[in-house]
Amino acid sequence: MPIYEYECKKCGYKLEAMQKFSEAPLVECPKCHKDALHKCISLPSFQLKGTGWYETDFKDKKKTEVKKENSESKTDAKASVDKKDSSKEKTEKN
Repeated sequence: MPIYEYECKKCGYKLEAMQKFSEAPLVECPKCHKDALHKCISLPSFQLKGTGWYETDFKDKKKTEVKKENSESKTDAKASVDKKDSSKEKTEKN
């Protein structure tokens, strides 16, 4: 649903309104209550609702599980390398 920006020609009050495309533009200013609102030309703005907008919503569980297993094996490999490095340092010090 698009978000429109309005400004009152009489009092200068600015507001944003979330409206459907099919809705008529707002006319009455909520501050001074005169029929002087007009739509401003601004950058488009919209709001995403519902599922499917995040990276994880479209992924297969299989692909996610494979990536998780790969990252765990990399972590395990790094830990074993760190252990080897620390044991080498101990032997070199002795």
